[in-house]
Amino acid sequence: MTRRTRTLLIATLLVVAAAVPAVGAAGTAAQTAPDDGYAGVGESTAALGADDAASAQTGAACEFPVTVTDATGTDVTIDERPERITTLNPSAAQTMWEIGGESQVVGVSQFALYLDGADSRTNVSAAGFGVSVEKVVGTNPDLVLAPNASSPDTVQSLRDAGLTVFHFSGSTTIEDVREKTALTGRLTGNCEGAAEANAWMDANVETATEATADAEDKRVLYPLGGGYIAGSGTFISAMIDTAGGTNVAAERDLTGYPQINDEVVLELAPEYLVVTGYSSYLVGEEPYASTPAVQNNNTVRVNRNWMNQPAPRSVVMGVRTLAEGFHPEAAAEADFATRADAVAAMETETPTATESQPITDTTPETRTTSAGATEISGPGFGVALAVLAVLGSALLARRER
Repeated sequence: MTRRTRTLLIATLLVVAAAVPAVGAAGTAAQTAPDDGYAGVGESTAALGADDAASAQTGAACEFPVTVTDATGTDVTIDERPERITTLNPSAAQTMWEIGGESQVVGVSQFALYLDGADSRTNVSAAGFGVSVEKVVGTNPDLVLAPNASSPDTVQSLRDAGLTVFHFSGSTTIEDVREKTALTGRLTGNCEGAAEANAWMDANVETATEATADAEDKRVLYPLGGGYIAGSGTFISAMIDTAGGTNVAAERDLTGYPQINDEVVLELAPEYLVVTGYSSYLVGEEPYASTPAVQNNNTVRVNRNWMNQPAPRSVVMGVRTLAEGFHPEAAAEADFATRADAVAAMETETPTATESQPITDTTPETRTTSAGATEISGPGFGVALAVLAVLGSALLARRER
């Protein structure tokens, strides 16, 4: 497959995403990763009452019924602990596995099949992009967890079919991931598991931050293929920062997942490139082959699931791998916590719940950045780009087989 063909393929996928405002991955003001991720307003324990927020954060027993306002502004009421849950994106599925709720999951999307035992669940993905409403309905779920990457039309169709659907907003920061994990635990009756997953994540984030605090930040770029990159204001960029790097995209006000030309890549001159098994071919092609990163053999390879899915294990494994790649000596001396150690050290104090905030929504917009790159932003769009980038990478990966 030629480079031109690859570019056209990813561009086509991104056009599809642009038609889905609530898609999700790392938008400028919003959300996700290649698989999904980003920043939304009101998604998390902020949407819960004080008692519910405290339970979600500390691991206290979840109580039902519970009512939470989702990203569509809908008050979603769950009368009792759901026994059958269908997840519409990989990060939601990964979160369910990490909080101990995998036995409740009856349906997953195709990119979640890497999870242990996920292949025994119904694959609800559509033949093309997105999920099949018919397949989701066929799983007979008590609750559907829909990412910001899910279009409002899909969510509405599922609700019209009589299903209870919670539509998340995006996650652009690690704190967003923490809050979404707690919220997922509260909605599904896994508050204790969510608190444990967050404790594990927080411990590793703290360790990575402290280990690299005195080291000089490495100038990093994460290319997705087709000229697209992970910009600042994204979950991916937050992990890079935590691991002792700095996203060079921020130097040009490149937020979300913009497409940039070869000249801009060379001008940014990243010291390190982050790649996955699906994008590693880029190091042998221009313009990346001429960057200081490739010329000095400074490439860090990360499992795409960890890099692109805003969920607890992604943060733990992603931040660890990045820290080891950027600052190997400091990372070697760091004492990254196991989950068991983190759980044992959990604080028992109940945090003060944050004041409930309204959920807002805006239509994604296109603008031109100072670097001349085209950028699409808006709540929920970022994650979709990441998901599509992963999808495009998966298709392009055939060239590597």
